[in-house]
Amino acid sequence: MVLYYSGTGNSKYIAKCIASALETDCLNLNERIKAEDTSSVQTEENVILVTPTYAWRIPHIVSDWLGKAELVGAKCIWFVMDCGSEIGNAAGYNRQLAAQKQLQYMGTAQIIMPENYIAMFNAPQKEQARSIVERAEPELQKVLTQLKAGQEFPPPRENLYDRLMSGPVNPVFYRFFVKADAFRATDACIGCGKCVELCPLNNIRLENGKPVWGKNCTHCMACICYCPKEAIEYGKKSKGKPRYHFEALERKQQDV
Repeated sequence: MVLYYSGTGNSKYIAKCIASALETDCLNLNERIKAEDTSSVQTEENVILVTPTYAWRIPHIVSDWLGKAELVGAKCIWFVMDCGSEIGNAAGYNRQLAAQKQLQYMGTAQIIMPENYIAMFNAPQKEQARSIVERAEPELQKVLTQLKAGQEFPPPRENLYDRLMSGPVNPVFYRFFVKADAFRATDACIGCGKCVELCPLNNIRLENGKPVWGKNCTHCMACICYCPKEAIEYGKKSKGKPRYHFEALERKQQDV
């Protein structure tokens, strides 16, 4: 069984590819997390968790959910993490999480996908993003081959820098940078409520037809990247930057 959490579609795409190749079920954790549903999940013996990388680890909201929800029937767990550049020593923390769940840890795989974190970095233009996805295909195929064979993923890189970023830097990054304070809606906002619908932490509400952000944000970038009018900014940091979500690439391919 494949479990996935996805901010702007990269992890969803990878999860769907894996589920299709393995002919297994695929569970969207966004819905579970948004509904605060930590009820038990009936799984197969093999579980694959697909997530983006937030501050060099799997997102806190995913590890928190996994810590509370029982995976009935699960024996082994593989982690597949997509990222814009690197996952640090996320594997070390994934191993700990597997041990807490009394599951056999089968490794962590890294797949480079288009960047979406426009609160800090630049997202690629569509053609560049499509190129990044194409370059990710060999790594995805390697992951599929290993999963089909029931093999452990080979250990990813782990050096002092990786341990630093996933270790002490991770909680500091969350404390000082993962905030919703800078989000705002421009006059282009039409009050459609897409941002409210997509927020996995129910941190956005509409007031007088405009979104207002609370304090419980995970910086998934769904609100700003899926806004149909590009009417959301993150202070000055997002101005002029492309918005990225995977589904826009799929529409482009369908139009060709």
